[in-house]
Amino acid sequence: MTANQIVVLLSELAQKDRIVIVSIHQPRSELFRVFNQIAIMSCGELVFCGQPEEMVNFFSSCGYECPEYCNPFDLYVDLTSVDTRSTEREVETFDRVKAIRCAYEESDIYQRMLDNIEGARQQRERHPVPFKSKESPSDLCKLLVLLRRNTKNLLRNRIGILMRLFQNLIFGLFIAFFLMKLHEDVLKGAIQDRIGVIYQTMGGTPYTGMLNAVALFPALRAISDQESADGLYEKWHMLLAYIIHILPLSIISVVFFTTFLYWTVGMFPDLIRFICYTAVVLVPHVVGELLALVLLGIIQNPNIVNSAVALFNIAGILVGSGFLRSSQEMPELFQWLSYLTFQKYGCELLVVTEFYGLNFTCGEKPSNPGTGVHPCIFSNGIQFIEDGYPGAVSRYTLDFLMLYAFLPALVILGIISFSIRDYIAHR
Repeated sequence: MTANQIVVLLSELAQKDRIVIVSIHQPRSELFRVFNQIAIMSCGELVFCGQPEEMVNFFSSCGYECPEYCNPFDLYVDLTSVDTRSTEREVETFDRVKAIRCAYEESDIYQRMLDNIEGARQQRERHPVPFKSKESPSDLCKLLVLLRRNTKNLLRNRIGILMRLFQNLIFGLFIAFFLMKLHEDVLKGAIQDRIGVIYQTMGGTPYTGMLNAVALFPALRAISDQESADGLYEKWHMLLAYIIHILPLSIISVVFFTTFLYWTVGMFPDLIRFICYTAVVLVPHVVGELLALVLLGIIQNPNIVNSAVALFNIAGILVGSGFLRSSQEMPELFQWLSYLTFQKYGCELLVVTEFYGLNFTCGEKPSNPGTGVHPCIFSNGIQFIEDGYPGAVSRYTLDFLMLYAFLPALVILGIISFSIRDYIAHR
């Protein structure tokens, strides 16, 4: 069936001003009339070349009629093959092939072929081979072809689509089910619960992106390794096509997640802030997948990539988020390292987005009546921001720019990674 589909496709291409030359082994009988010309060679000699109808008549005139329900291809290839299992059979079959070849050279079919060749030689203006272009397709053309192919393959994979669209939403269901509703009372966890939502958002979404890459990209990487070895394109073309075709699904998946979680748990009720929250959450999800792709360019084993991305994410949360330890209290080395983590900018943005403008209550009684010390250090969100992330409000736009700068940076690193992979493969 596969051979039939391929030959029919090539036949359609041949009807669109293309020259198609096919070497085929043991084709099915239905393909007999698909070919315009059929040539059979044996022992380096042309035994027959002509149209399918001429082929049947020629072999019949030689005394080899094609029985009913017999595949002409199989019969005529057998008749023109030399059997080398024994000396007697080799001499017998060689003489048969020679007789068929001599009969062909004396036939009208052979003479017409010679006349066509001679007529083509005498033409002053020869028609060029109808190739569209002699140049290699541009990088953009190759990228578009790969993008179209990846998109079609993705649309056929319904499980893959569902996984991409709803995995973040399922993650959000767990958070919402555990948290239920955010409070404004500090004694009921108003600050702690909001920090927990931000922590889970920044720490969990990179894993869903990483799982997508580890599950789906190695198969495409194997295809790109084979096709790039044949010179069809560079390995980074496949990487870039993959990144482009996943972006719409990643955006939809994150929107599902943030729409459900944001309004269900009762975060700051403002549409602009919800849009900012969604824009921030999109980055760690995509970064998790891009980081996995970068590592897949230099590491063959997906399980090692899985572990490496997890360690990078944990390190980024510890150093950059400011949740485990305030950035002002960290050693200076870790303070500098925090600027290299997307978690630093994402957490600052989410803290400002959620806490700016909030006012907290603090119950009715102090937790320690003996001392008269009230546990509520913060009465509003601005106080919490300035205590844990001083200056974050003024850096809001800069943090957005720095956060989104990680996306093109990782894409460039991925291209470099797969270019190195391509260079090593061609050495």
